[in-house]
Amino acid sequence: MKRSILTNREKEVFELLVLNKSTKEIADKLKISEKTVRNHVSNTIQKLGVKGRSGAIVELIKLGEITI
Repeated sequence: MKRSILTNREKEVFELLVLNKSTKEIADKLKISEKTVRNHVSNTIQKLGVKGRSGAIVELIKLGEITI
């Protein structure tokens, strides 16, 4: 099994982003703060070396980390 570049929580956040959930909706669903959601998004963008959430989503789909 290949090792994911994302933490489980980062993956959960992006799986919800793909479903068009807002930062607040994601925070409420995962029982974390909106700031923590934004931190997970930022960390993922930095790991991937992309610009913005949409770039991260495209890259994660290409890598097979998330599906739509």
